[in-house]
Amino acid sequence: MNVPEIVLASNSPRRREILSWTGLAFTTHPADVDETPKDGESPEDYVRRLAENKAHVSSGFAPFNGLVLAADTTVSDELDILGKPNDIEDARKMLLRLRGRTHQVHTAIVVYIPSKGITERALCSTAVRMRKYSDGELQAYLDTGDSMDKAGAYAIQHSEFRPVVKFSGCFASVMGFPLCHFERTLRRMGYGERKEIPYRCQDQLSYSCPIYKHVLNGEEVG
Repeated sequence: MNVPEIVLASNSPRRREILSWTGLAFTTHPADVDETPKDGESPEDYVRRLAENKAHVSSGFAPFNGLVLAADTTVSDELDILGKPNDIEDARKMLLRLRGRTHQVHTAIVVYIPSKGITERALCSTAVRMRKYSDGELQAYLDTGDSMDKAGAYAIQHSEFRPVVKFSGCFASVMGFPLCHFERTLRRMGYGERKEIPYRCQDQLSYSCPIYKHVLNGEEVG
């Protein structure tokens, strides 16, 4: 079965870019949702809830039998959720907190078919260790403004700051969209296989992914 047109419920340029690697047809209709965590809410439940809310907010833009794709990403330090910084000083505090330590990046995706009331979900949680960047390197990165729209105040792919020192999971998920988890979800929904997708992702990221086969085989790894 062919994949119908996808409505991407996100304004993230990174998610648009990664989804474009699939070659699937999609339009973009961002969803504006309240991103305030609830009291006692775990980081995993937080991203699941936001992705679900985004999918439903954007569902009105889906063509008949079309798919709504939503995602949400957050950084957590143990149980503390580190979302997008409020300002430069907030970004500085986050990056100082993460410096030289390992944290988790959680990305949830939701694929919703409004006309059928069908929802499929996936979660990718990845351990990321930051390098011990100097205060000067941190300031130079903050000066670029890149930190302001990123969960945890950093981009793993930033070519100059290069904040991550150790990583062995889904690179695309830390950027905001776990592509193989999406492909696995489509397969589970009966939309066939696109065997080229994991290789396109690795080519685009210049990254030899150690987990893609495990993901596509149904294992819960990140």
